[in-house]
Amino acid sequence: MNKNNVKKMFLFLLITMVVFTPLSFGNSSPFTETSNVSANQVSSETQTLNEKINVLLADERLKGSITGVSVRNAKTAEVVYSQFGDIRLRPASNMKLLTAAAALETLGSDFQFSTEVLTDGQVRGQVLQGNVYLKGKGDPTLLKEDFDQFAKDLKAQGIHKIKGDLVGDDSWYDDVRLSEDLNWSDESNYTGAQVSSLTLSPNNDYDTGTVIVEVNAGTKVGEEVKVTLTPATDYVKIINKAKTVAKDEPKKISIEREHGTNNIVIEGTIPVDGSRSRSWTSVWEPAGYVVDVFKKSLEENGVSFAGNPKNKVGITPENATILTTKKSQPLNELLIPFMKLSNNGHGEMLTKAMGKEVHGEGSWDKGIEVIKEVVTDLGMNGDTILLRDGSGMSHKNFIPSNDLTQMLFAAQGQDWFSDFKASLPVAGEPDRFVGGTLRTRMTGPSTKGNVMAKTGSLTGVAALSGYVTSKDGEELIFTIIVDHSFAKSVTPVIDSVVTTLADHVFK
Repeated sequence: MNKNNVKKMFLFLLITMVVFTPLSFGNSSPFTETSNVSANQVSSETQTLNEKINVLLADERLKGSITGVSVRNAKTAEVVYSQFGDIRLRPASNMKLLTAAAALETLGSDFQFSTEVLTDGQVRGQVLQGNVYLKGKGDPTLLKEDFDQFAKDLKAQGIHKIKGDLVGDDSWYDDVRLSEDLNWSDESNYTGAQVSSLTLSPNNDYDTGTVIVEVNAGTKVGEEVKVTLTPATDYVKIINKAKTVAKDEPKKISIEREHGTNNIVIEGTIPVDGSRSRSWTSVWEPAGYVVDVFKKSLEENGVSFAGNPKNKVGITPENATILTTKKSQPLNELLIPFMKLSNNGHGEMLTKAMGKEVHGEGSWDKGIEVIKEVVTDLGMNGDTILLRDGSGMSHKNFIPSNDLTQMLFAAQGQDWFSDFKASLPVAGEPDRFVGGTLRTRMTGPSTKGNVMAKTGSLTGVAALSGYVTSKDGEELIFTIIVDHSFAKSVTPVIDSVVTTLADHVFK
């Protein structure tokens, strides 16, 4: 064969490959994976679904990013669509799916955290002669009202005065407060609050380890703004540099805690008739915060202190006597604010709780070890995934989309699955504790109430994983992770893919 004929044959083969190879668009791979089945074996309906999703993934907003997509049949586990499904990507808060599954498997749906009030002294008359210890065992749902109840319990036992110190005991977990990959800039925010076995939440969203800082305008121009704290506490120091300005001037308020301190600096301006500003600001060393609030509860409920007592952190003596105790809501109820509202603190507290339960050590290392063991039992590849925390705040968590859908498939066969699925946000449902982070998304008739999925968001990452039923009744499991994206918002693209699944007819 001469050179010209060779060139013609090569050109013919090249054209044939271009014409007959399934096309892929945008940032997708050269071939659409379909459960390792050859193109000739794939049904025309599945090809149609591939084409629909490929077109959506060609969106300009995904340019330069990596989008991992995995869609499985929820009954057979067959992968009906996959793009970059085996590529490790950052899951963001989709990491909470692993944490929730592992917690249900390890701790059980009925698991409850406990908090104890103890003493090393004796009651003589109406005076407790000795120290009072508040021992935390990881409850992320403690509220000011719980400390009020503790105070009432002590008074009901005849204790009207304490002659001793008030000691917070946070030794149930280790003393590592922040996961190793947490960004410095997140430390003062509720999303990056410190983790302690003795902690406090300001309201029933249970953003543990935080205080709500509310800033309102003064009554006249030039006055300092008014700052209130919920709960009231002297543990943090407010440095108020903000001023009230005329009503036609702009509102611009900054609320920041200085790193390594409990100094909360308020700067900026609020016009006389301006709306309030609020921030859930994390505290430095939460156990001290808890002790301060507990002391206020005791005094407000008629239990005073003799002499000059100290508020401090220490370890409860082994022979201490329990005065009163409180148990948290069971895990299956706690999962609602954890998953619906994507509560980072709960993810980390549960991680340490699993380490404590299984290995006797309330640490990230031991907790992550438990999570990894559980999810590998659910079909994830332990050699492929990299887990660094329990919330997904770390930019060093890496999970392939196909592994996530595999875990969600296997979870269906566990006795705790109903609690797991009930914790997922539900698309289009306006109630915060039903719709959660999906309450304003996918509100159309085919998706509202039909899509149950966990959202995820980090700088450069948007993710969504969960369950949806197609128009003709096919139950599907999906994971979509858009990584390395710097578009303003890629959630409309993600939602359009899930809506396509809901609208699709397979039969």
